[in-house]
Amino acid sequence: AALLTLTRKRGAATYAQTLHNIPETQVTTLENGLRVASEESNQPTCTVGVWIEAGSRYEDAKTNGAGFFVEHLAFKGTKKRPGSAFEKEVESLGAHLNGYTSREQTAFYIKALSKDLSKAVELLSDLVQNCALEDSQIEKERGVILQELKEMDGNLADVTLDYLHATAYQGTALAHTVEGTTENIKHLTRTDLASYVDTHFKAPRMVLAAAGGKFYILVILGISHRELVDAAKQHFAGVPFASKEDVVPALPHCRFTGSEIRARDDALPLAHIALAVEGPGWADPDNVVLNVANAIIGRYDRTFGGGKNQSSRLAALAVEHNLCHSFEPFNTSYSDTGLFGFHFVCDPLSVDDMMFLAQGEWMRLCTSATESEVTRAKNYLRNAMVAQLDGTTRVCENIGSHLLHYGRRIPLEEWDARISAVDARMVRDVCSKYIYDKCPAVAAVGPIEQLLDYNRIRSGMFWVRL
Repeated sequence: AALLTLTRKRGAATYAQTLHNIPETQVTTLENGLRVASEESNQPTCTVGVWIEAGSRYEDAKTNGAGFFVEHLAFKGTKKRPGSAFEKEVESLGAHLNGYTSREQTAFYIKALSKDLSKAVELLSDLVQNCALEDSQIEKERGVILQELKEMDGNLADVTLDYLHATAYQGTALAHTVEGTTENIKHLTRTDLASYVDTHFKAPRMVLAAAGGKFYILVILGISHRELVDAAKQHFAGVPFASKEDVVPALPHCRFTGSEIRARDDALPLAHIALAVEGPGWADPDNVVLNVANAIIGRYDRTFGGGKNQSSRLAALAVEHNLCHSFEPFNTSYSDTGLFGFHFVCDPLSVDDMMFLAQGEWMRLCTSATESEVTRAKNYLRNAMVAQLDGTTRVCENIGSHLLHYGRRIPLEEWDARISAVDARMVRDVCSKYIYDKCPAVAAVGPIEQLLDYNRIRSGMFWVRL
């Protein structure tokens, strides 16, 4: 028994040891401004990807959807590897190639055996620099994207959050959807797509990130940062340099507006409601406190189980009174602004009660958050933070996104210190700063007859206390 106990203790690392033993992120900037970053690990595979400061926020009303269109075409061949040749080369490595586009960034990444790191870098450079944009492929993908847009209309959670952006940032670039409009997709030309790539795919707005390890005589070693830098110099040297304005694009401020969008459809079975106030940008330290506040609110879905015994007060009330099918808070950040709010799905006759309780939970955070629930929320955040260590893809994405958002990779030890510094008074003060007596943005879809007038919702953003 003593031997088993000793073995268990030897094999388990404490939370503090885990944070302390995370390898350092090495960063090198090439002459053309491309940042190359890597983290070693004891994984037999690696993930390498390119993160680009480009997305729907960089599009105008006529070109909205161009970035999403380019992402689709990027996997359909390059000038060097036309059509199926590109796909076969990726498959011959046993690799997984993927990508995504958001409002402020675009990413392409490959997960492969670490011995194929240099080849993965070459494929990514070809994809980014030499996308073929063939007319035949453009027309084919146009039909695919139009079909995707129809399917996306059925995802009411995403539709509601897109409406929320549209009303919160009306008249600005953040009001655009990532996918673009049906009308735009029908009329975007090869010239539009080529112009988007030439304008935004510049070296100082890119990060080449890698995470993983490699086998060497049956021993797993960390990937070589020198090897990654050499491969980047060889294959990304052709990515054009950019002026100072391109390095940090002069984006117009997307002004937040307290307003609402209602898309009533009584034929739908459930109502989707989203409510948000303006939150901070990525680099604002208030984000840590707001994330703690969201962890206090918690999230709930009927499939979770647990019912009234959950630590989330809002979840317990929702279960006790059968008020919703699910709810989830969010803190969505952008370069200079953000949306801090919640989204819930409920039956038509529960809309008013659920909104009342959710806003009441916000008011409670502003006025009477307690140390015990803050401690619980901080432990939840720490668990979510350490979960970022699971798998090379999540680590790689973390590196790429951090360098774009913050200009550096923030160590988990620093995040832990920021979380530890939060107390109940900070939660009350920061929540009051962003929530209390603020005009919210509201988006509602479905059978929403019971959703009260905007002025009534606005009156729920403060308490009259004697």
